[in-house]
Amino acid sequence: MEPNQAAAKPTKKKRWGLRILIIIVIAIIVLAVAIFIFLKTTFLKSFPELKGEPEIGKWYSVPVSEAKSSDGSEWHGIFRKGTANKVVVYFFGGGVSITGETSEGGTKFFATTMLGQDFVAQGGIGSTVDENPFKDWSFIVIPYASGDFHTGTGEYHYTKNGKDTVVYHNGYNNYSAYLNEIMKYVGEPDTLLVTGFSAGGFATSLLADDVISRFPSAQNITVCVDSSLLLYDGWHDSAADLWQSPKDISDRLTTNNIVLDSLTALYNKRGNSVKILFDCSYRDDTLQQYQSYIESGRMDKTKELGDQFEKALGEMVRGLKENIPGVGIYIWSFNEDKETHNTQHTIISSNVFDKLGNEKSVCEWIYDAVNGEVNNFGLELLGEAQ
Repeated sequence: MEPNQAAAKPTKKKRWGLRILIIIVIAIIVLAVAIFIFLKTTFLKSFPELKGEPEIGKWYSVPVSEAKSSDGSEWHGIFRKGTANKVVVYFFGGGVSITGETSEGGTKFFATTMLGQDFVAQGGIGSTVDENPFKDWSFIVIPYASGDFHTGTGEYHYTKNGKDTVVYHNGYNNYSAYLNEIMKYVGEPDTLLVTGFSAGGFATSLLADDVISRFPSAQNITVCVDSSLLLYDGWHDSAADLWQSPKDISDRLTTNNIVLDSLTALYNKRGNSVKILFDCSYRDDTLQQYQSYIESGRMDKTKELGDQFEKALGEMVRGLKENIPGVGIYIWSFNEDKETHNTQHTIISSNVFDKLGNEKSVCEWIYDAVNGEVNNFGLELLGEAQ
């Protein structure tokens, strides 16, 4: 062997270094593939586009040509056809814009795209587990990417980097166009549940009457608002001027409590023909952050803010009871922080089957109401009498 050939032969140390490098590269590739698979089956999950007649029990993405998310990107509805002649109209949440500043802040305050929303649809009340009494119902899901509690028809313009930038508060346009598109697959259901969580709960209160008017065949109607309480003196202005909501929606907003105003108006119009439900975590850690921003311009969550929220929730419950005879209330505690005692935000998209310290779960409570038995649970958390 020539001397230069011997020098070119890799040493044992170099061979081990090369092996280790190969192992590291393979590990990185495997991890990247695992992460990709995880994301595609969770946050990046996408349902097939509905074309033709829907298959029973299968989730679909329903394109709506004129709809758009707040950043101008695509928006679609989500649908699952059930075997029962019953339907859930289900509004998703994801923050809110109340002023031009929050519209410009975008993702700091609200969901601006459809990212992750297909995945959310198949959990909680939308799941097909045996214990879910709604598993055979049709689901009309309205994703949220407009910052306007699903009620806007407007555009907010501002200048960014010298260019005109548009925020589309088109939630009502999206919802309305989607329902017009999907109704042909729903038929004439005899039972209707209108519900939503967080911003979708606010939407439930604001749009329940509109939804009900689209289902004249439904004689059994229940409306359930999940985790929606923010006090703000400017609700009417946000709805009328920023979101450009339909006038019949913004005109109802006369106090600082948008949900109480809306549910009271619903009861005053439809009376006992609609069963009205409200549930909330008693020290909601997300709602108190938005309430903190409204009051101080700063997102925060502390024990003191939790105390304030708990007090406001107690007043909300009293207002509902006074204004809506027979209203159903479910107050709960879950994932309570040991120091602040602040609690989880929203329940129907996740832990809807947990009893949460009560006799029945939120799912059971809602289903009982659908069947004519409206009850209250958890009021003792607020010092309220059962």
